[in-house]
Amino acid sequence: MAAYGLYTHIQSNKRRSVALLIGLFFLVYVLVFAGALVAETLSVGDAPLDYLIQAALHDLIIAAPFATIGAILWILIAYKFHQKMIDAITGATEVSRTDEPRLYNLLENLCISRGIAMPKLRIADDDALNAFATGLNEKQYSITVTRGLVNALNDQELEAVLGHELTHIRNGDVRLLVIAVVIAGVISFFGEMVFRLFFQNAFYGRRSGSSDKKGGGAVIAIVIAIALIVVAWVLSIVIRFALSRSREYLADSGSVELTKNPDAMISALRKIENRGELASANSAVMEMCIDNPRSGFADIFATHPSVDKRVAALVQYAGGHDPGPLAIEAPQDSEAQGQIEPPPPSGPWSDTPSDSGKPFLPGEPPIGPSGGGKGPWG
Repeated sequence: MAAYGLYTHIQSNKRRSVALLIGLFFLVYVLVFAGALVAETLSVGDAPLDYLIQAALHDLIIAAPFATIGAILWILIAYKFHQKMIDAITGATEVSRTDEPRLYNLLENLCISRGIAMPKLRIADDDALNAFATGLNEKQYSITVTRGLVNALNDQELEAVLGHELTHIRNGDVRLLVIAVVIAGVISFFGEMVFRLFFQNAFYGRRSGSSDKKGGGAVIAIVIAIALIVVAWVLSIVIRFALSRSREYLADSGSVELTKNPDAMISALRKIENRGELASANSAVMEMCIDNPRSGFADIFATHPSVDKRVAALVQYAGGHDPGPLAIEAPQDSEAQGQIEPPPPSGPWSDTPSDSGKPFLPGEPPIGPSGGGKGPWG
């Protein structure tokens, strides 16, 4: 985690993205074969296992072009509309400099400092504290932050979070995550189709009074088909969970390299800790966020290292200081955010008369509407 945008990490992400796309088509063909095996077993009835497998393979060859077209269409739809889908889930809307000058200027300054193309900026109207980046190419890249995050973090902490998300974009992590989500969606879709085919045919067979006995090869074929479906579904989940947790360490260090402020990244993580659960987001969106809270047994499948481990790495390698868990203060008004506070109102015992606004100087006669002294007793 000593370098920002490590070349080897970027190249590894590119190779893994290609491998994931190839694996996507492989899993689709596995599901098509499982569906064909179920269909042959339900239609033929009791038959040798070899015959059922050969028939399913023949069906796979016939159906492969259609499955390929379906998978490509799914990828194209995800490529074109994935941002709209995510926005529909999170309720995020794109904002401009006029809408959010504070946030926009922080992001623009970071991009200018490193010659990075400015991604789109979105805000999700959610009280949770979180942020994530999306997109598959330079024209699509976008950073989304929640309203709760904007209200809870100061400028330095917000800048650190934006630097974290910019590093994800620069390192190719965003593209990899989107592809992994697409794969999970395709596998879920095809798996559901196969299960519907199985249960609908089984129900129809019972309603029609079919007395074919599914024994021997038929039973084994059904077991194999169900096993293949389960394996494909598990692999689609493993693909998402297998994404290296090191990407979060690299993004944290990249943020420090951009901002030169490890303490801001640490305090941002401490404020976000256990406050990042988006109410409307599903697990796929949460995996893209700067923090994806998990605890207990669920931590085994976590896609993010814990905040404690991330902070410890920043303390060890970036020289930051850990303040420990932080409480969130209520949003302050503009006067409390650095502007000069107005003087307290004067009263009858004040050194400043209410109608003057100036303090009395030594030897100067008191000034007031009645020419009297300071207060009612002079």
